[in-house]
Amino acid sequence: MKKIKMESQNKYLGDDKFKKFLEHYSCPTPLEIIKLRFAGSICSPNLELRPTDVISSFWEPGKSPRLETKDEADLFFKFFMGLWDEMFQQVKANKVHLSPAGNLLSSKEGIAKLCAVRFAEVEPGFVEGFWGGKEDLKLPSYLAQLIDSLTEMSGVYNTLAKKLDKAENITEISKHLAYTDTMVEKTIAFIIENSVLPRIESLQRVVH
Repeated sequence: MKKIKMESQNKYLGDDKFKKFLEHYSCPTPLEIIKLRFAGSICSPNLELRPTDVISSFWEPGKSPRLETKDEADLFFKFFMGLWDEMFQQVKANKVHLSPAGNLLSSKEGIAKLCAVRFAEVEPGFVEGFWGGKEDLKLPSYLAQLIDSLTEMSGVYNTLAKKLDKAENITEISKHLAYTDTMVEKTIAFIIENSVLPRIESLQRVVH
């Protein structure tokens, strides 16, 4: 097995082309979740975690795409590692953000969709990536509390979505959602600042 730094030399395709790449391989995991799971994995204290393990998690067990040739496999992982490197740079700059809300906050349907996206970005995204397939990581108490708080905040999005049915005015729900977004991003930034950046130059992952 060959160890390399978490950074490689692969260039990210950009969101539009990467979405087409995911569609080509019938990937059921949306891009916004992939980005946050990569970010969480980069932040993970599980140093046995490999990018290939994270990539496999984007498909159901046993349903990963069959790569017919070595060239196809090399290109497949090159494209994914381009996004990994993009997220590594965001972690390194401590600028990991949730996906843009766009105009989704202007209607009940939009807010419901955004709540579902936000839950997925935070819990199956960043938090799942952070745990890296482990359930028994030994974490400093402050870090464990921060990860628990992210899980709690992901639940807030579900609660807000349920309130939509009976809401006569969506303004307060929109404000609460935007506030939760801010707190999620601040929590991730605090995790990165205090537990990742001090060791980021030494982080390694086994790719193959």
